[in-house]
Amino acid sequence: MAIQLEKELNDMQCKAASIIDGPVLIIAGAGSGKTRMITFRIAHMLESGIPQSSILALTFTNKAAREMEERIKQLTGQKLGQLTVSTFHAFGVKILRESIHHLPGYKENFTIYDQADKNSAVKEAAIHSGLGGENLDLYMVNNLISEIKTGRKKWDNTNDYFKPLFDYYHSHLAAYNAVDFDDLIIMPQMLFRKEPEVLEHYRERYSYIMVDEFQDTSMAQYNLVKMLGENNRNVCVVGDDDQSIYSWRGANYQNIVNFEQDFPERVEIKLEQNYRSTKNILAAANNVISNNTNRKEKELWTGTSEGKSIEIFHPENEINEAEFIAELIHRFNYEENIKFHNVGVLVRTNSLTAVLEDAFLAANIPYKVSGGQSFFQRKEIKDIISYLRVISNPDDDVNLLRIINTPRRGIGNTSLMKIRELAEDRECSIFSAMSLLVRDEDSSLKDGIRSHIVEFVDLVNGFREKFLSGKKMTASLRALIDEIDYWGYLITDNSKNEKLARWKFGNVQKFIEFFENWERNPDNIKPSIYDYLNKITLITSDDADDEEEGKINLMTIHASKGLEFEVVFLAGVEDHIIPHARALEENPDSIEEERRLFYVAITRAREKLFITSCQSRRVMRDVVDTIPSRFLESRFLEEIPEELIVPHQEDQVLDTTSALDQFAAMKARFAEKN
Repeated sequence: MAIQLEKELNDMQCKAASIIDGPVLIIAGAGSGKTRMITFRIAHMLESGIPQSSILALTFTNKAAREMEERIKQLTGQKLGQLTVSTFHAFGVKILRESIHHLPGYKENFTIYDQADKNSAVKEAAIHSGLGGENLDLYMVNNLISEIKTGRKKWDNTNDYFKPLFDYYHSHLAAYNAVDFDDLIIMPQMLFRKEPEVLEHYRERYSYIMVDEFQDTSMAQYNLVKMLGENNRNVCVVGDDDQSIYSWRGANYQNIVNFEQDFPERVEIKLEQNYRSTKNILAAANNVISNNTNRKEKELWTGTSEGKSIEIFHPENEINEAEFIAELIHRFNYEENIKFHNVGVLVRTNSLTAVLEDAFLAANIPYKVSGGQSFFQRKEIKDIISYLRVISNPDDDVNLLRIINTPRRGIGNTSLMKIRELAEDRECSIFSAMSLLVRDEDSSLKDGIRSHIVEFVDLVNGFREKFLSGKKMTASLRALIDEIDYWGYLITDNSKNEKLARWKFGNVQKFIEFFENWERNPDNIKPSIYDYLNKITLITSDDADDEEEGKINLMTIHASKGLEFEVVFLAGVEDHIIPHARALEENPDSIEEERRLFYVAITRAREKLFITSCQSRRVMRDVVDTIPSRFLESRFLEEIPEELIVPHQEDQVLDTTSALDQFAAMKARFAEKN
């Protein structure tokens, strides 16, 4: 069955999908049906007789690649064994597996180093180079290696100090037949320059190239595409400079300009019809992004309704902000049947998620965290929760093994093996085995080890009695953290970075505050430690996902790119948060990228958009007054036209008739579910 592009796509999408030969630049605005157009374009290429093996489609995530391939398969009905739809790094692996033997010392069975492998190799290189491994700032050195390797930075007087380390690190990789992630992009280019016939082979194989999310390509990635496509010239790139938000990881939206210069005969097409958002949301986004000067002119438009006004709320602090968001989510779920998974709660930085998570926990709202680590998954929080789990259930072997030497107690591997063997022999838990060993004076354990085990058993039993009483549990939690000297453990474990230790302990203090709020909640008639631990498990567990109701999407704005939600809450739109103070300190020109980030957040919303900006916010141990998002004289919020935004009104008391109607509607919904 022939694919009818004119029937399936709008005029501009159809034009973009129809032009197969020659270079094409497609500027695809947010929500403009970009992925649909790309899949139809590839399907049209296949229908036009271009072999699968001649097409290379590159994108940035495995998920996007799988989705694209699945859509093409559905459209064409073909098996796609010869079509290459891949991430840049996976494509680099493919080239190197086939051809790395052309580079001296390398074989096709090379190892790809992950971050932990790379850290070990860098430490070894530092020691060998006389720079010391203990005091090394691994984050800084890894960044420098990446920037030098990919051409984002050159050697100069400020960093020449690290050149011996850089050289030894790469000699280590070669000696171990290993590559790192940057090598997956750089080494194919080294190979092509060294062996022109290999380059020619890949040029002949991939005569048609497509690149999705082109604004996110780095200079190194662009150079790889250019090397492969500059002879055949059949290169189609799809992107949106207004959504370029990854400069911190090497993305260079100037590659659009580079493409225009390298392929001057290109055809340029703009996809400006938006299928996602209401007119009000689009108008707000257009007005905000128009303040950027370094961009392609475009104006998103939609044939949908005006929609609701954007609402802004100025809560007193971050706790009120989180409670407000949780309350509205519940209301939308009950009154309008908006599923949890259709709601996105977006923040500029992961540090803002903790209070939101606590509010969702208190309100029994299931959620998942993307683009950062959940507060309850941070190591220091998992440690404390594990203590509570063992205290509430000493037979929990998994959590006991997590904390038995956190902080360190001198119960070494040999002693632990004896305890585990006893537990297996007696078919009991590890804690029960420890209790037996304490009572067995004839055991082979040394007195020092025995005393450590006694201390641990007494600790668990003593605090178990306190917590199970159900009284003053927060005081017991503080006492537990003092008793194990968790602060001292953090200082020892982060001896080279006291600031990090303080930050981690600040998270522990925040957890205590959350626990105290829960214990004091008047709705908890008889709170118990079991209730709290079960709540954490049910709300945050990946296994607790309800397919119908789903989970709230709590994520950073960066992680939200490419997604859309019926309702979006954009939290913490305040000075120093968005635009982010550190980003502007490091590069004053990044204001335009911060605005692009704000634009991306706005355009995630389909129907409703709520923006919250607190009057004050706790920063570390201080409470500071905040200012709505601004930069000098340019306020992001003030860039949204007044007629599109309204202050959120506090709830009005429902009259009896309205209340009964609402109750009847809720009752009907529950009846449908059952």
